[in-house]
Order: sequence, then structure tokens, then C-alpha cells
Amino acid sequence: MSQAKDGDKVKVHYTGKLENGEVFDSSKDRQPLEFEIGGGNVMPGVEKGIIGMEIGDTKSIQIPPEDAFGPWRRELLVDLKRNEFPENMNLTVGQKLQMRHMDGDPLSLIITDVNEDTVTLDANHPLAGKTLVFDVELIGIV
Repeated sequence: MSQAKDGDKVKVHYTGKLENGEVFDSSKDRQPLEFEIGGGNVMPGVEKGIIGMEIGDTKSIQIPPEDAFGPWRRELLVDLKRNEFPENMNLTVGQKLQMRHMDGDPLSLIITDVNEDTVTLDANHPLAGKTLVFDVELIGIV
């Protein structure tokens, strides 16, 4: 049987979890994920973990933060004055906001604190700073 190698287009089912077992994404109820190993469309740690697998193999791949969504960075917290938001806007901790960079690219932010004077926004990816575990099953090599 052939093994997955760099440059192969593969189909995998996966379940992405945090180290505590909390699932954040899964393809189990969807079509398998299809991508080219080395194509840069999925995390490099997942690509590397699939190399050498045969169709039907399953594996658990642990990916440290630096190979996933990077470390959590304090400098990505921003405090804005409450009056910079529309007066009638209901702002709550955990609320997700979409803004645009000055270059026009979208930026996702999460409100982490709200008080009378300020609103703290976090521009870190929600999975930044976390070690991720992907349970993968190689469904096919296309």
C-alpha cells in the first residue's frame, strides 16, 4: 500500500481538540478535508503528521502553539474609549467584532473587558497560545 508523501493530494477526516479534550472543529459530519501535502493550505504540523500514513491509518498529532496559531501576544490587546463606539451598541465580554485594517483586510476581535470608560479588544486568534491535538484518519490519496 502506498504512503502519503509530500506533493500528494490527500483526503482526511479530522477532529481538532485542545489538550483538555475540548473539540473546536471536526469534519466527521462533513466531507473529508482534501488538500495537497506541502501546499500550505493546512497547518504544517498536520501536513508533516500525515506523511507516511497509509489509507485507513489513524493518528493523533500534537501541534505546539508556534506551529499552530502562534503564541498569545499581549500587544494584540487594545483598550479603546467607550465613547468611540456607538452609544446604543450593547458591548459584552466574549462578543466578537469585525473591523478592517487600514489596508482593508478584515480583522476579528473579541471583547475581553467592558467598563464605564474603556472596552478591551483582543486581536489574538482564539486558539493562539494553545497546543492543539488533531485526530486524523487518512481516507484517500488522490
